[in-house]
Amino acid sequence: MNVHPWNRAVWAQLTRMRHPLPHALLLHGMAGIGKRELALAYAQWLLCERPGEQGGCGTCRACAWIRQGAHPDLHWVEPEETEEGAEETDKARRARPIIRIDQIRALIEALSLSAHQGGWRLALIRPAEAMNPAAANALLKTLEEPPPRVMLILISHQPRRLLPTVLSRCHKFALPRPDWDTALAWLRAQGVAAAEDTLREAGGAPLLALEYAQPERLERRGRLLTALAQPQRQDWCELAEAMKNAPGEVWDWISRWLSDLLALQQGLPSRYYPAHTAALQSLARRTDPARAWSLYRELIAARRHLAHPLNAQLLLESWFLRYASLEDSL
Repeated sequence: MNVHPWNRAVWAQLTRMRHPLPHALLLHGMAGIGKRELALAYAQWLLCERPGEQGGCGTCRACAWIRQGAHPDLHWVEPEETEEGAEETDKARRARPIIRIDQIRALIEALSLSAHQGGWRLALIRPAEAMNPAAANALLKTLEEPPPRVMLILISHQPRRLLPTVLSRCHKFALPRPDWDTALAWLRAQGVAAAEDTLREAGGAPLLALEYAQPERLERRGRLLTALAQPQRQDWCELAEAMKNAPGEVWDWISRWLSDLLALQQGLPSRYYPAHTAALQSLARRTDPARAWSLYRELIAARRHLAHPLNAQLLLESWFLRYASLEDSL
């Protein structure tokens, strides 16, 4: 498994560690920069029968099992989606998937068994901040007194949300934001045509930009940005109906558009959509900053409800109509 070029320095640090290896690692950094892939590459390296400096050999039985997602000594723990129609008492749980205590207990039981291959037993927990307090506390005993040749690899986008007791027991590796030119070259090598636009929209996170570059998503984004550039010429109710299945994407695009508009009103450059600077500048001159700020704050507050909006179409209509009214505010 290849390590992304911008993570090779951290890879070198990981593979230079000598026995006794730490029993818990924390790989942390912004989303979309390859923490999962780095963790999996390191796990493969530890489990490989013939590891080299660049990673696992790729040909042994252990490497084959990892490619198939079936290595008996490698355990993944990730949030489980709530079953459709399942009764849920905690509303926050609906909005943000969590790692529950029963998942951690099952992991601890699996790690207590002998290794199938007589080597390491590894657990990858992603994202670690998704553990609820009960799950995190259940993990503490294993962090404090791990069985022999067991390693926990925690992957986190927001390490500050982890319990201090969990943080203190992990050997930490910070993955930096990739260099812009390196990330851009990698995206272009993946065949991404709109590499610069999507990388900018993704905040410099290459793997997130790769997701953003899917043709269907690009088509939706283009349609919405065209509408935002010419708000008085749109049938916003029709657009809300067309995009009701992607409220999170719409939130991303309209909030970033407003961020650029507000920046231009303050004499700052466009950050997310520089290709639309002319349209944004025209709108900035015709829009009351106070009204624009009010809508932007409303959008930021609405983010927490995006996972399960009561009526996505009505929610989008309210945003669109508020946005269209900004031009009438002067």
